[in-house]
Amino acid sequence: MDTSRITSFVSGLWDAEIVPQLVEYIRIPNKSPMFDKDWREHGYMDQAVKLMSTWANSKLGALAGATLEVVQLEGRTPLIYIDVPAQGLNGDKGTDETVVLYGHLDKQPEMTGWADDLGPWKPVIKGDKLYGRGGADDGYAIFGSLAALLALRDQGVPHARCVILIEACEESGSYDLPYYVDHLADRIGNPALVVCLDSGCGNYDQLWLTTSLRGMTGGNLTVQVLEEGVHSGDASGVVPSSFRVMRDLLSRLEDEDTGKILPKELYVEIPSQRVEQARKSAEVLGTAIYDKFPFVEGMKPAADDLTELVLNRTWRPQLSVTGIGGMPPLDSAGNVLRPKTSVKLSLRVPPTLNGAEAGQFLKQLLEKDPPYGAKVSFDLEKDGSGWNAPQLSPWLEETVAQASQDYFGQPAAYMGEGGSIPFMGMLGEKFPKAQFLITGVLGPHSNAHGPNEFLHIPTGKRVSMVVASVVARHFQEASRA
Repeated sequence: MDTSRITSFVSGLWDAEIVPQLVEYIRIPNKSPMFDKDWREHGYMDQAVKLMSTWANSKLGALAGATLEVVQLEGRTPLIYIDVPAQGLNGDKGTDETVVLYGHLDKQPEMTGWADDLGPWKPVIKGDKLYGRGGADDGYAIFGSLAALLALRDQGVPHARCVILIEACEESGSYDLPYYVDHLADRIGNPALVVCLDSGCGNYDQLWLTTSLRGMTGGNLTVQVLEEGVHSGDASGVVPSSFRVMRDLLSRLEDEDTGKILPKELYVEIPSQRVEQARKSAEVLGTAIYDKFPFVEGMKPAADDLTELVLNRTWRPQLSVTGIGGMPPLDSAGNVLRPKTSVKLSLRVPPTLNGAEAGQFLKQLLEKDPPYGAKVSFDLEKDGSGWNAPQLSPWLEETVAQASQDYFGQPAAYMGEGGSIPFMGMLGEKFPKAQFLITGVLGPHSNAHGPNEFLHIPTGKRVSMVVASVVARHFQEASRA
């Protein structure tokens, strides 16, 4: 395989077609169902599916026998299923191997704080960056996956059968995906290699492989103390504030002084290999571990030790309060003791902790023995488990090392990620012998889910090139087996 030709082909396809497609994709406000309850009526998800499937269909002619289907189970978000037969095989050798390439097309909500010339549904290219919601997280996945296969076809480089799955529910916890995996189980088969492009990178200078993903549980916690609001001068000191009761409940979970999660049930023993990888990542990244965040002047990270910061965001439970209800805006907040307060909790849990069990533990912890007899309810929305990568096969470790040198000019790096990709945990359980290549383009300042999110275009290109090299090498190994 000519890597310089791979570079030229992929880069040209990105410039000519993929970036323009992503520009149009960013314009579509296809928020994940959790953030748009009327997503069916709005039709934005269908628009995104049509845009991607139309482009993909236009490329399948170059991949002999490839097919695309938009699978739509009743009452569920759609899924794009692409089946690319093995190409350039010597007889039937290697045909029992399948590669699964995964991504998603649903998006996080708008979020506030975008720069004046940017916006979530307003694609803007500045230098090497394409700004807007969803390009990096991870609308590029279907385009990058097909670019890799087309680059191999351009040279006549053989590869095993490839299945591309693009779901539309990931940002809501992938609750539809298990139904599709079961529905398509006979067609998907038993994958030997899984490629996921929905992860992050520590910098844009080298290839980063994700070694673990945290799970997540969370939902809406509501504290109600009154049937209706009353005069604060009359009630304060007599009626306990719902906000104070809320604060009391959250202190059961989190130390408000340190941010440490208190219940031991939400921790696991961190594998020694992951501790060592965290140390190496800290050496490579240095203060970039926290410099990438837009701290206000004078603000410091949660700890001074860089390795501890890496472990905090990859293997330890952490709480975020991501929304609040029951409070009027400041300009219309009268002197009223409010009847209730609600918050949306997002609790990241260690990769090997059972997410469903953590969710039930959290619900019990917050609802039991409410202070003053207040009405307390915790409605679970997410309870996904994390994922810890199996040990890489020697061929895959060697291939990613070479691919990082070929396309980035730097050694590959390994680090866990703090986010969640429920599909990985699901596949890890179903196919424990599969190899996993988990990587992505969400690097410093790309700010997934937040304002000013961007896709670093050169990294998107290089990741596509890496996928081409890995898929090609996988075929070689499968053929020798």
